[in-house]
Amino acid sequence: MWIPKASGGVRGLGIPDVVDRIVQQATHQVLSPHYEPTFHDGSHGFRPGRSCHTAIQRAKEFLEEGNDWVVDIDLAKFFDEVNHDRLMSRLELRIADRRVLSLIRQMLRARVVMPDGVVVANERGTPQGGPLSPLLSNIVLDELDRELDARGHRFVRYADDCNVYVKSERAGQRVMASLKHFIEKRLKLKVNAEKSKVAKPQERTFLSLKLWRLKTGKVYVLVADKALQRLKAELNELTPRNWGQSLDDCIRGVNVLLRGWLGYFAVCDQKQHAHLGRIDGHVRRRLRAIVLKQWKRKRHIVQQLTSLGVPAALARVDIYARRASWWALSERRAVNRGLTNEFFERRGLFALHAHWRQHHDRIWNIGPKQATLQGMS
Repeated sequence: MWIPKASGGVRGLGIPDVVDRIVQQATHQVLSPHYEPTFHDGSHGFRPGRSCHTAIQRAKEFLEEGNDWVVDIDLAKFFDEVNHDRLMSRLELRIADRRVLSLIRQMLRARVVMPDGVVVANERGTPQGGPLSPLLSNIVLDELDRELDARGHRFVRYADDCNVYVKSERAGQRVMASLKHFIEKRLKLKVNAEKSKVAKPQERTFLSLKLWRLKTGKVYVLVADKALQRLKAELNELTPRNWGQSLDDCIRGVNVLLRGWLGYFAVCDQKQHAHLGRIDGHVRRRLRAIVLKQWKRKRHIVQQLTSLGVPAALARVDIYARRASWWALSERRAVNRGLTNEFFERRGLFALHAHWRQHHDRIWNIGPKQATLQGMS
């Protein structure tokens, strides 16, 4: 099936049947203990005890050391372009049992049923969606990790997203040229020339985050603009003006999104706190518009606001004053005084601004004498 990518376009997702999934998972459990301890420390994707957060922490450390230029390498359709013969040759270095190698080859070459029903042969790639694909991708790219390490580069890789940190633009251009040659000639993969750049870290996005290094050496972790835009778009979809169910149902859906979003982006610094307040305000205003539309008639709206403690005169003036859309009414003074922040808090609405600190401290494992990221020493 095809799923939309955050950066635009679509991504192919392979969905194995039950038998294939069980076989892939069993193979993963047998192979992982042999490969996992040997993967490079710069690799953070699909590994136990590592995550996007540990990748960001390591990148932050490299910037604090003075490496304030980044070589941002984007591999074009990596999971679709993995060369089967090169992958099998890498596996043969560790796996002596020909039966296991034959099984993996069969899984790689399994035919794929496209969304339109057409069955196609799979001559290359490790389709995303299967339990074994993440491990195979790390086996393929571990060769890149070793090459970067041999050259003495400071780098962070999460799956096919790789950032190399250098001290000057000139050094970055040299690294970009040599790595592009290595990836395309040696690994038989393709570098996306349009998306791969040498730039200041604040000009690039890494794992939906931005790293901003000040002249003082302080490094801030910020939410990328596109991530904020995606959040706002998803919130708008969850709070349509014609919401036909209860307000509590709407809030439950919003809470699931906000909790998940904060669980990831709470890694960001206090500098982002203002954004969280604006998002909270946007959510409450959309909920106010839903409530107003569900109350329907202006007379009923005035009665409801009055019951919430709004002076009747103020409610009548703000609601009857002039024709206005539900969205325009949602920011009137009477509506804000009736449908207060506390009103939504009592209904269980999750507030990003209020919960950011505890999520931030949990992610970074901040205690009385420590401030290190969980999973890293």
